[in-house]
Amino acid sequence: MVEIAITYDGTLRCSASHGPSGTGLITDAPVDNHGKGESYSPTDLLATALGTCMMTYIGLVAERGGWDATGTTMKVQKEMVADPIRRVGRLVVDIHIPLELSEKDLTIVQNAVTTCPVKMSISDRIHVPITITSKESSWMPA
Repeated sequence: MVEIAITYDGTLRCSASHGPSGTGLITDAPVDNHGKGESYSPTDLLATALGTCMMTYIGLVAERGGWDATGTTMKVQKEMVADPIRRVGRLVVDIHIPLELSEKDLTIVQNAVTTCPVKMSISDRIHVPITITSKESSWMPA
């Protein structure tokens, strides 16, 4: 179990502290939701959690497969909707691996990113299209 201690600091800003490490972060409500937008919003953290979880799993499968994932990049675009309430509607993920991967390695990466714990925890109400490109190939689920 991991504990995150959170304090409301006023003006739609919160401070959080990661129990095991003591590392802190601040969230702000976005400008379009009456906040200052000076830091990550809670929904930005959802997008960040998804991307960093996927990237960690890419690193894990790379280590197991004997290839170096250093330099792999990812963009996660968060799209909000209001149907009928404000929520995350889509998290569009684009991954670029700067290597030529075999079909076997690309399949392993595909499985890793689509089954990482954060992806598996996200509601089906949030559409998560994923594109993976490497030097010689690309993948996008049907």
